[in-house]
Amino acid sequence: MAEHLASIFGTEKDRVNCPFYFKIGACRHGDRCSRLHNRPTISPTLLLSNMYQRPDMITPGVDPQGQAIDPRKIQEHFEDFYEDIFEELSKFGEIESLNICDNLADHMVGNVYVQFKEEDQAAAALNALQGRFYSGRPIIADFSPVTDFREATCRQFEENSCNRGGYCNFMHVKQIGRELRRKLFGRYRRSRGSRSRSRSASPHFRRGNRDRRDHRDRDGDRDYRGSGRRGGGERHERYDDGGRRRHGSPKRTRSPVREGSEERRARIEQWNREREEKHE
Repeated sequence: MAEHLASIFGTEKDRVNCPFYFKIGACRHGDRCSRLHNRPTISPTLLLSNMYQRPDMITPGVDPQGQAIDPRKIQEHFEDFYEDIFEELSKFGEIESLNICDNLADHMVGNVYVQFKEEDQAAAALNALQGRFYSGRPIIADFSPVTDFREATCRQFEENSCNRGGYCNFMHVKQIGRELRRKLFGRYRRSRGSRSRSRSASPHFRRGNRDRRDHRDRDGDRDYRGSGRRGGGERHERYDDGGRRRHGSPKRTRSPVREGSEERRARIEQWNREREEKHE
């Protein structure tokens, strides 16, 4: 019996738990849903509900004054928002994915899903977002059960064949340009590559790299309003901490596995230095 319940958990056959909340972290019935919404107490994924405000919120392709909007302006507006969110949240750790819904239904419109590499990074970001505002609107953030976005996204939308439009119950993820994606997510690939190359370098070179990383980390704790691809400081002034004093991101606790590997690496470096001294 237990195996059967586990096999149908989060599926349409599950009459107890809501499959839509389990898959996409949102349900059109909200608190009135007849099935349970099991809200996670910890997760690598955060949901920022209804955060993205499209310039054509009322009628697609038309601004509030009834004037047609150039699709390029809509995309530029979206990419400004995307970069703004990415730069702010990346202070708390490596971002695995950042997905923003292009749906129109109330429970999904403007939803922002950010998935961190580690759960403690998501917890730190969630704590920092409490009481914050963006463009004069409060940020509503919570842990999300979504960890596999392949199950949450609409495959028909990706193939341009979804007949439900913006009111589909699965995610219609709005895409950013290739250049911006390379700029934002490419930093992680570059950092991984630099770390792998540094292992074969001398101890002095490694120490110099650590010093530079520490310098960058200290710079990263500063107010981020001066950065950005477009708009500079004006765009970043949309964030407001509600009058609270802003602090840098908390120091990340490292797992025992990572600490163990660093200790082994330090012992190997020490052994190499001793061997070089003997040869001299």
